[in-house]
Amino acid sequence: MKLVIVESPKKCETIGHYLGSDYKVMASQGHIRDLSKKGKGGLGIDVEHGFKPDFKITPGKMPIVRELEKNAKKADEVILATDPDREGEAISWHLATVLGLDIPTTKRLQFHEITRPAILSALENPGHIDMNLVSSQETRRMYDRIIGFKLSYLLQKKMGSKSAGRVQSVALKMICDNDQEIRSFVTSEYWTIEIVVKVDDKELTLSLDKVDGKSITIPSKEEADKILARIGETVDLISLETTKKSIASKLPFTTSTMQQEAFNRFKFSTSKTQSIAQRLYEGKDINGEHVGLITYMRTDSTRLSPEFFSKHAKPFILEQFGEEYVGHLKQAKNSASAQDAHEAIRPTGTHRTPEIVARFVEPDEAKLYRLIYDRALASCMSDKIEEVTSAIFETNGLTFKASGVRTLFKGYEAIYGDFEEDDSKYLPPLENHKTYALVKKDGEQKFTKAPARYSEAKVVKLMEEKGIGRPSTYASTIQTLQRSGYITSKSGIVTPTEIGLRTTSVLSKYFPEIVSSEYTANMEKTLDEISNGEETRLDAMEHFYQPFMEKYEDVYKNMPLIGTGDFCPKCGAPLVVRNSKYGSFVACSNYPTCSYIQKPKKEAPKETGEMCPLCGKPLVERVNKQGKTFIACSGYPACSYIKGREENKKETPSYTEKDYVKPCPACKSGHLVIKQGKRVKFLGCTNFPKCRYHEWINEKKPKE
Repeated sequence: MKLVIVESPKKCETIGHYLGSDYKVMASQGHIRDLSKKGKGGLGIDVEHGFKPDFKITPGKMPIVRELEKNAKKADEVILATDPDREGEAISWHLATVLGLDIPTTKRLQFHEITRPAILSALENPGHIDMNLVSSQETRRMYDRIIGFKLSYLLQKKMGSKSAGRVQSVALKMICDNDQEIRSFVTSEYWTIEIVVKVDDKELTLSLDKVDGKSITIPSKEEADKILARIGETVDLISLETTKKSIASKLPFTTSTMQQEAFNRFKFSTSKTQSIAQRLYEGKDINGEHVGLITYMRTDSTRLSPEFFSKHAKPFILEQFGEEYVGHLKQAKNSASAQDAHEAIRPTGTHRTPEIVARFVEPDEAKLYRLIYDRALASCMSDKIEEVTSAIFETNGLTFKASGVRTLFKGYEAIYGDFEEDDSKYLPPLENHKTYALVKKDGEQKFTKAPARYSEAKVVKLMEEKGIGRPSTYASTIQTLQRSGYITSKSGIVTPTEIGLRTTSVLSKYFPEIVSSEYTANMEKTLDEISNGEETRLDAMEHFYQPFMEKYEDVYKNMPLIGTGDFCPKCGAPLVVRNSKYGSFVACSNYPTCSYIQKPKKEAPKETGEMCPLCGKPLVERVNKQGKTFIACSGYPACSYIKGREENKKETPSYTEKDYVKPCPACKSGHLVIKQGKRVKFLGCTNFPKCRYHEWINEKKPKE
């Protein structure tokens, strides 16, 4: 038996079915080890001896490791098949180390889609663990540990913020900068002018283009009225041009563009898009076969394999649309930060059309699959051809413009048309140098608008453009910011919170390089150089660690506590906002010497405008422990009136002398009578609830 280890349990059944009974497939369920918290500063890094990382098995992973060890001892061979990226390479190395495998000779499978041909091809052409990639991942982890631990501790100590990080702090800075642009924006007035002319039996709207040959902005109604007064009763068509334009299809999806388009089309959050894509990659049951539907979904490449084009895309396009619709493989120049380790995201086979797949998957999975499927195939199709007509009209030195577009050849839009904006606008037949009568003229007041708030997709786009993070971290970075309470995301639109703004302000002042996109992008570049063997982990850490720690120590020493502006009533130290798993609270900055915690101020209850029928004081709204609102007297506890309770309150039963059994031995003034309990009858005092004495009728001892 041969043991194959993958990352995700969902892959085990599919891959095991492809490999047959001679193989057993098990999952590591992600990383099995991480940096410990031993050593200087709890970093888990031996700084004095070549920045050697100290790894320990992650809490909760020990049962998985033991099961893997047990099966590895029984196996004739252990084969590692973790995800084909930097993190996957590191997971393979950790597995090999923990299981005692020979790293240079242990087989490492890489496949970018979970289909029978891909799995069998990987098995026939195994590789080995790439130690350069492992070093790159280790360096990335040490960067994140040092920056995260140190800055998080500083922020918690000095201002009560929760955390900071190498990537998340830069992303937060971009979101806060956008918020600042919106807050500081000053709106300004401007006017637009349009006229309507008669063309045969149709009306055509024209927009003001130039005044006396110059493009202008109309700032006020007075200026607009002057221009409107110059417009004559007719306009002359002085220019009519028609051109053909070819429009190429968009490139197939990267992780970033997939997340952006899924938000634009379906309002999916980045985390939701990645979660759905993960399921499509790992496989779904289609017509009785469990198969991966798309290629690996963490990629920054726009490249498609020649094999996919020749064996899948081209035959499909020929059969469905015809030869004139067949295009060619497009290859854009990747950004400097792109790794291009994988293909773009595409379907694993064109025969599994969106219509077929939709019958076997969830609706949102069907939506994303169709988007990926159509985008990949459209990129292999011929250009769309449009006819663009531009018409220029003139009256008294004012020129007006109208344009029209019509499609001559659909090209790639034959399959991707539902995801394209329909910009078709037809002009009626026009004659050059002809005069047309004016129907109406109008000026409209408008105001400039502040920049829009960033969507999650926009943040991802900026991260990609600036080289911050990697495809595997885009969605998780936004989730981290939300968990830290630094941003909120409503319908995919992100807004920084007050603590998020304060945190960015402090980091920008004391650690401007950490929140600089250039600094973080250079770190990513260094990691890529380690992956390529052009840089070593030791050199990278030595270049980073000493300057960072010198800056950190200086800031920690000189940075004042950033508090609420109030002072501790016990010791006089500033009060600061701190965070716990139960939420934020205000406490003394001199902790643990002083353990003062400020009690949250209670808001005065809201009056309803009614008066208490018992004491005449105002009735107010209160909230009980269950969070429900009720109306009660403001004079509590002197008056315990609660509105609505009087209807539900049980009447106090009245007893006569014939009901008396005997005098109450406890209060002496009451009598014991027979009362009905939940299960049995008992003797109770008529002065209840002031007197709670009772006796059991079934000869039990009386209980006071």
